[in-house]
Amino acid sequence: MKAIDVLGLGLYGLRARRLRSALSALGIAIGIAAMVSVAGISESSRAGVLSQLDRLGTNLLTVSPGRTFMGDQAELPAEATGMIGRLNGVQSVTSTAALSAHVYRNDHIPTGETGGLSVLAVRPDLLEQLGASAADGVFLNAATSRYPAVVLGSFAAQHLGVDQPGVAVWLGGRWFAVVGILNPVTLAPELDSAALVGWDVALDLLGFDGHPATEYVRTDPDRVQQVQSLLAATANPAHPEQVQVSRPSDALAARAVANNAFTTLLLGLGSVALLVGAIGVANVMIIAVLERRPEVGLRRALGASRSLIGAQFLIEAVFLSLAGGAAGCLLGTLATVVYALSQGWLLDVPPAALTAGLAGAVLIGAISGVYPALRAARLAPTEALRTV
Repeated sequence: MKAIDVLGLGLYGLRARRLRSALSALGIAIGIAAMVSVAGISESSRAGVLSQLDRLGTNLLTVSPGRTFMGDQAELPAEATGMIGRLNGVQSVTSTAALSAHVYRNDHIPTGETGGLSVLAVRPDLLEQLGASAADGVFLNAATSRYPAVVLGSFAAQHLGVDQPGVAVWLGGRWFAVVGILNPVTLAPELDSAALVGWDVALDLLGFDGHPATEYVRTDPDRVQQVQSLLAATANPAHPEQVQVSRPSDALAARAVANNAFTTLLLGLGSVALLVGAIGVANVMIIAVLERRPEVGLRRALGASRSLIGAQFLIEAVFLSLAGGAAGCLLGTLATVVYALSQGWLLDVPPAALTAGLAGAVLIGAISGVYPALRAARLAPTEALRTV
């Protein structure tokens, strides 16, 4: 028989038992879909993080006080911002400072119920430095920084029940007018649960001593490492060992890498589903051989070779798995598209995952079909025809 005839004969077995074939292919489809969707969702998530890093910039460094030799909390000099700004390679610098004040929705809230919210003194250029934005209202400027005005982080506003500017909150024992509410700040998530007031008003009304708590430094992108190595000694020349320097973008990159553990777990679960599907294909093919013993015996009696019989059943198994693999790739891609769009991520379905899915399906079909094919090929014509 010609190769095309053998191929048609193998496909006939699938068409003759469509429901059984569809259910067997479904097992393969579930396994392949799980693996493709996990790979696609993981890559889409990673692409979203990398796009976010590109947009926010990887040249932001933060400087904060560490611990003294005795284990006490250190502090940065009040002149730290100016000294850092004069360092070669630094494009801009701004600072925030933690205040001892607390913020409440009104003056009837017990003082102990702070809700975990902090109050920070900030400079007007903070948002630009962090690539952040206001969800409603405006940020502090040179004028409002000198008066009792406050900008709330996204979580702080939600906790205080403030959904728009124009209201007042009780802060540091006096009323402050809310002039803006921020969107979540990716590079400085600590701002989300903070109430931000101007540097000048903090000095005048809130007992601020002028020592910054965090310096946000934008550097020349080509000189990040060089500036990073000099920041501790520049911020606090007397005690550089009491200064901590970090790079927020590293935390975001680490978050993308941390997804690998979760991805590996899901790929493992997908592999188990794939194994179950492979066992199902092998089971169906063995049953097919048992059911079609008379057919095999008759064809062997009419001169069909063992290799031809074996090829017929092997083709059935391979195409059964290939159909499941194609359906799985389609389902996995659709799942990735839906999830990525719902999360606002960039869509990234790795072609390698689709190729591996189809290739894996073919390989599974071939492995699952070997034993049934050999069993069918070894049937003696007389033994097979005896069951007719």
